Amino acid sequence: MSGGTRLAPPHGPDAPRTGRGPGRTAARAHKGRTGRARRSAGRAGGGAPPVLTAPALLAVAFLLVPLLGIVTESPWRGLGSRLTSPDVGQALGLSLLVSAWALLLSLVLGLPLAWLLARVDFPGKALVRCLVLLPMVLPPTVAGVALLRGFGRRGLLGGPLDAIGVSLPFSTSGAVVAAAFVSMPFLVITMEGALLGLHPRYEEAAATMGASTLQTLRHVTLPMVMPSLAAGAALCWARALGEFGATITFAGNLPGSTQTLPLQVYLLLQDDPESATAVSLLLLATAGAVLFALRGRWLGRGGAE
Repeated sequence: MSGGTRLAPPHGPDAPRTGRGPGRTAARAHKGRTGRARRSAGRAGGGAPPVLTAPALLAVAFLLVPLLGIVTESPWRGLGSRLTSPDVGQALGLSLLVSAWALLLSLVLGLPLAWLLARVDFPGKALVRCLVLLPMVLPPTVAGVALLRGFGRRGLLGGPLDAIGVSLPFSTSGAVVAAAFVSMPFLVITMEGALLGLHPRYEEAAATMGASTLQTLRHVTLPMVMPSLAAGAALCWARALGEFGATITFAGNLPGSTQTLPLQVYLLLQDDPESATAVSLLLLATAGAVLFALRGRWLGRGGAE
């Protein structure tokens, strides 16, 4: 099958009826099933019992009060000058650079891993899945120590890396590695869930028509899981943007090289708490914008309610 040949719709009882290809048909069918399930859940929900409502409201308040504290205590009068200071601007630029490279690294390594976990049975699969989840539950400083012991100059791969002129600790590259280490699981888990929810019959149909694995991935699989890919990538990027513990432990806190916005907040909190609150507001607004743009997508919805 040539790279320019378009896949014809499969024939048979499972073939889509629209004539527009398997990816679009499956996406519409999945969206319809999700909508019906939400409506059924809404009808079956009924009123919330007070024994559950009270602690639920306390949980919302518990999560909301600290965030409101950042908003209400921010120095609004001098906010612009604080956020446009040279140090904050330098840290912001570095944060965007590090998080972008961390996202790219996560996409290159994480997408194949997610596909293997979802589509292939291999020995040690459960262990690999645990390894993917581990950075999400490790204390960030422990993650930084692990990176030092793995990629540091005296770590497991420190010698071979140093022999080819690669030094990761206390460098911008080290900050990228630290951010990718803690953020890649968000992409892998999101994509694995999306692939597990995708019926493999369309991929099988493409394979029977002569498509290679890469052609099937490009023309069938990726178009059908694109909303989940966007959600996983955005969550991965946001997590990388806010990384602190692993970065300061593995890459240090060097202005212009590894001092990202979260590290800048840590320094400002000791000398200028108001500026620290202002920069925290910037990070909070960024995270809120990402979640607002992706509302419902990690649950398989296509947009807002």
